[in-house]
Parts: sequence; structure tokens; C-alpha cells
Amino acid sequence: MATPLPVVKRLDSLTSLRFFAAFGVFVHHFTGLGGSTGLGRGPLLFPYSQIGAYGVEFFFVLSGFLLTWVWRPGERAGSYYWRRFGRIWPAMIATMPLAILAYYTMAHVPINRFGLLMALLCLQTWFPHIQPTLPGNEVAWTLSVEVLFYALFPLLVRWAMRLPARALAAASAAGLLAMYAVCWWSTVHLSGAMSAWVMRNPLVYLPVFLTGMTAAVWLRRGHRMRLHPAVPIALLLVLTYGYYQGVARLPESEGAQLTYLLRPAVTVLAVLIIVAFVQREMRGRAGVMNNPLLVRLGVWSYAFYLLHHSVTRIIEYHWGRLPDSDVTIFTLIGIGVVINLMAWAVYELIEAPFERWWRTRMPRRWRSVPAAAAARPERAVVQAPIG
Repeated sequence: MATPLPVVKRLDSLTSLRFFAAFGVFVHHFTGLGGSTGLGRGPLLFPYSQIGAYGVEFFFVLSGFLLTWVWRPGERAGSYYWRRFGRIWPAMIATMPLAILAYYTMAHVPINRFGLLMALLCLQTWFPHIQPTLPGNEVAWTLSVEVLFYALFPLLVRWAMRLPARALAAASAAGLLAMYAVCWWSTVHLSGAMSAWVMRNPLVYLPVFLTGMTAAVWLRRGHRMRLHPAVPIALLLVLTYGYYQGVARLPESEGAQLTYLLRPAVTVLAVLIIVAFVQREMRGRAGVMNNPLLVRLGVWSYAFYLLHHSVTRIIEYHWGRLPDSDVTIFTLIGIGVVINLMAWAVYELIEAPFERWWRTRMPRRWRSVPAAAAARPERAVVQAPIG
């Protein structure tokens, strides 16, 4: 039987995990996909560093979890959308000039006005033939995925809160199965470019967000799981090793099946990691993920994510690609430190001040939860935490 769990006002471990997800994406871009891609490749890291690309799955799961975790019945949709805008757009706009330098000026790519406008509006992945394929800041394609979920969340969360836990889990599982099927079908029946577009389309990622929402609803209702964080982390390491060994050794058709399954598998492990760390904090137990430095790195991780690929691309254009050697790992760490310092500056000078200013400009009619809704107890939710 579900029992109430203590209210927690902060989930520092999840903030720290954001940094590791962003750093994983950085390592993936640094080492590349093989051949002459990336800034430099350390044999000690490659090909396993490519799993870092799936750090975006963690971000999507975490968005679904956290928005559901802090949701209050009766919250005005206008307030929610106002806060989401203030959270996402300032850093994206602030880092766009560096992205234009990296992906257009230094790459000698002409600016396509429509593509750049869609990137500024975070709508770039809705168009299959947009030019260039990832306009504006290349890594910001994930924001167009987030924006669809943000738009739908006020409707999705009310639906999720009414469903029994088993039905919600079944819907999440069916969505991840559909994601696997879409990846398989698009790879087999579409061109490489069209298949890649399909697998970046925001609709395809909705099951990932739903899985995060399911975990939050499950915990809000007082359910718990005996799960130490080391277990899903170890499973992620095993998955990484097994996948890249399998793709290298198995026949092409069987290796392709592993690729189709990878997104759903990473999503499930991301949920388990989040649940394991949240439960520890709800019990008042701190660990390495509660280290203040890691928490600060997590706070800066959004700016880090937006900056990292532009910086490495500019370095590559200016100094050329590094030799493939494990010595490049030291360069990776050094560049990572520099990008974190840049991210700190973006956060302190632009992201945080603008978000605070933007919140003070919220229309008065959106600022509070209606009294009747706030007073009405939420069915089946025990002590909804505040994040």
C-alpha cells in the first residue's frame, strides 16, 4: 500500500545529474561518430562516448518528471507558459551569436532566413527540408522537442493525474514500443535524411516525456521502489558496453535492432536513475550528487549545453582537428572547464537575471492559483512536493 513520503523542497541530485547528461553530449560531440568527425578521439573513450548523444533522452525524461513533480492543481496555464518562456529563451538567444559564428560564418554557410527564424522560435524540427538541416544553434533542436511538450503539458498532466498508475505505466510502455517501431520503419523505408528528421520530430519523443511524468505521478502518490542509484547506473554502463560490442560483432540486421531499441532502453534507465536518487532525497539521505559544486554545475548545464558544440566547432575551424590519441582526453577536460566558465557567465549575467525580471512582469491575473482549486484536495496524490 502506498504511504506518504516527506515533502522535499529541492532535488539537488537531479540538478547535478543534468550536468552529467550535458557533459555526456559534449563528450559525444568532441569524439565524433567515427572517421574524421569530432574535434579529437581518444581510443579509451570511443566508441562508447557516442552514448553521450542519448543524454538528450535524460533531459526529456527529466522535464516530464519535474514539471509533473511541482504541478499544483488549478495552476493557471498563463502562469505556466510565462515561466517556461523566461526559462528557455534568454539563454538560447544569448548563445545564438556564437552559434551563427560557428555554423554559418566560419563554415561559409549562407544564412537561410526561414531556417534561422524557425530556430529562434524553437520550431526547427517540424520541417523536413529546412536549410540547413539543423538551423541556428545545431544542438538547440532539442528545444523544439521541449516546446511541444511544454505546450501540451497542462492538458497531459490533468489526464495523467486521473489515470490509475498501472494504466499510466501501460501508456508509457506502449509509447516507447511505438518509438521503437517508428525508428525501425523509418530506417527501412525512408532515406537517411528523412529518417533522421523523423527521429528528431517532437511527436516521436512524447513517450519519453510521458515516461518521466509517470514516474513523478507514481512517487507523488506515495509509491516507492527498493532501488539503489548504483544499480541503474551500472545497468547503463552494461548497456553501453553491450550495445557497441553488439553492433560491432553481430550481423547488420541484428545490430540494427539494437539501435532501434536503444532510445527506449535509455529512457527506462533514465527513469530508474531519477527515481532512485529522488527516493534517497525524500528520505533525507545525501550523497555525492548533493555536492554543492556538482549542483552549481547542474544549474549552469543548460547554458553549457547550448555553448559546447559552438565552442568545439570554432576550435576545430581555427586550429584544426586533434590527433586520435588518449592525450586528447586532457584537452577535452580543459575545454570542458572553459565552457563551464562561459556557462557560468551566461547564467549569472543573462539567464538568471532575465528569468527573475520576467517573473516580476507576469500579469497579475496569472500570479496565483485560484483559491477554490488550491483548497481542493488532489485525489490520490499524497503530499505533493514543491520543487
